Amino acid sequence: MEMPGQDNGPDLPASTQPATPPPNALQALSSWARDLAFCIFVLFFIIIFFYQPVKVEGGSMEPGLEDQERIFINKLVYRLESIERGDIVVFRYPRDTRKSFIKRVIGLPGDSVRINSGHVFLNGQLVPEPYVPAEYLDGRSFPETVVPENSYFVLGDHRSMSNDSREFGPVLRGYIYGKAVFGYWPMEKVGVLH
Repeated sequence: MEMPGQDNGPDLPASTQPATPPPNALQALSSWARDLAFCIFVLFFIIIFFYQPVKVEGGSMEPGLEDQERIFINKLVYRLESIERGDIVVFRYPRDTRKSFIKRVIGLPGDSVRINSGHVFLNGQLVPEPYVPAEYLDGRSFPETVVPENSYFVLGDHRSMSNDSREFGPVLRGYIYGKAVFGYWPMEKVGVLH
């Protein structure tokens, strides 16, 4: 029985909105390319202004950092915080600023540094150095020196084969441009640097 005003047309699903057609391949490719370009831009910005991949050359930081190991350095950190003892820093070599070196900070400005038969004394106190194995010690001594203002005394962890502040003196703050923070190659050495 029909009721007045009732339409007996075909049954429609609950939603009468027509389904939106899927985006065509060109639109999807365009969206993907835009997202990829944005990611590359952000990555490029981060690498240029914050982090830089570098390759360690030489064995002066063994066993912590080996020859040909790949690491990231943070180029912004020392604009926000101060350089600390124990930091592994990358700096321009004072005798040829076209070259870069990587060493560990031992003495800060005003510190007194002395090396006696390979053992480092800082302000008269023996420095515990768990990162320097006994076989990597250098038995030589170095006379007491006071680190000048705005400079840092740096040493390689492999003391017997490191060209460091014992040879070229303390490094000016302006030459230090990054802190080694993370190893990424080889895979077995991936991790935060100490």
